[in-house]
Amino acid sequence: MTDYAVVNPATGETVATYDTFTDAQIEDAIVRAASAARTWAATAPAERATVIRRIAELHRERKDELGAIIVREMGKPIAAAVGEVEFAADIIEFYADNIDKITADQPLEILGDGTAVVRRAPLGALLGIMPWNFPTYQVARFAAPNLAIGNTIILKHAPQCPESAAAIEAIYRDGGLPDGGYVNVYATNEQAATIIADPRVHGVSVTGSERAGAAVAEVAGRNLKKVALELGGSDPFIVLSTDDLDAVVQNAVDARLDNNGQSCNGAKRFIVIDDLYEEFTSKFAAALSAVSAEDPTREDTVLGPLSSLAAAERLQEQIDRALEQGATLVTGGTREGTFFAPTVLADVTPEMDVYREELFGPAAVVYRVADEDAAVALANDTSFGLGSYVFTTDAEQAERVANGIEAGMVYVNLVLADSPELPFGGVKRSGTSRELGLLAADEFVNKKLIRKG
Repeated sequence: MTDYAVVNPATGETVATYDTFTDAQIEDAIVRAASAARTWAATAPAERATVIRRIAELHRERKDELGAIIVREMGKPIAAAVGEVEFAADIIEFYADNIDKITADQPLEILGDGTAVVRRAPLGALLGIMPWNFPTYQVARFAAPNLAIGNTIILKHAPQCPESAAAIEAIYRDGGLPDGGYVNVYATNEQAATIIADPRVHGVSVTGSERAGAAVAEVAGRNLKKVALELGGSDPFIVLSTDDLDAVVQNAVDARLDNNGQSCNGAKRFIVIDDLYEEFTSKFAAALSAVSAEDPTREDTVLGPLSSLAAAERLQEQIDRALEQGATLVTGGTREGTFFAPTVLADVTPEMDVYREELFGPAAVVYRVADEDAAVALANDTSFGLGSYVFTTDAEQAERVANGIEAGMVYVNLVLADSPELPFGGVKRSGTSRELGLLAADEFVNKKLIRKG
């Protein structure tokens, strides 16, 4: 039996298949991770940092191999795939460099005599359920902070990323973790539920769709387990004023086409002030239409295929339905197999399905607004609340809009600015937790009070 397979989205070829784990293999993974948790938690932070830093080094040493695997699995252009691995290495190294901050006692000012501190202690073995769109980066931002705090990892990767899953497990093993410190499992959804329910597993983190997050949270809730959710997004890109519209347009293109348009925090709704709307839309559509979906193995490719034929068909159905409901097609709207032309829709109204949906691919919706208040209201008129982007020459306006937007992240006058030290996460139906930065190491930790008289 296998649900795990590498199907090259650029060619449709099934490159390799992997057998789903037996129940006995799942039990073995839990036993190993739980046993390693005791050893790893007792390891001095400085020794843990040495291992974690070596894991970062191995990502850099094997970046070409890992990048090629990513291209095969989900169609990311090779230059971006290698860049993803390098970013994963930076993230892992950040937690090695900051392990003293992560594990240090936090002294408290108390009203009585004596002392009190909060001491951060690991919980034990954790389950991570990871998506296909960033096969290496997503794992790094879950595994690295939790290994730094002293937890161990059971990792269920997306069924279309089994080759990445195996290669990443080898890196964590070769980096010097104790046996069971990081364990890959090719598990079914039912087996994942079994892992969550097991008392030897102390928490679960999932990055994926709203449906996947709700299903995992339901199981975790029944078993009183901590759950961290990183889900979808329909991020607004608000243009209020600019001294260089061409630069804003290029930022918009970069934000929409990143990762072949398949990024949870990619800009998807472009909200433009009335007096800039026509010129922005014209230049934005022209710049997008100048980009074609190409062979992802070429170094100069900017846009590759969507991750699967099913993903391309899903996006096509959304676009076609939007047009049937009255939206205007500014550019694109066509595909060849998994290769989707960059697409822009206009004249979308709240009555249309696409107004509420996330477009996971190189497709954008442009909106015209009268003023700042209307822009913020439209930006917030969504069930999502992950990231957001604001372009303005008015610093006070930037502060007002940033305060008014209902999102976990606001970027002002820049895009693609994620960094290991910056927390990542959302509100509303976009999630419940934070990854990256020092906040990531506070998700699965026992903040133990120690009060002395």
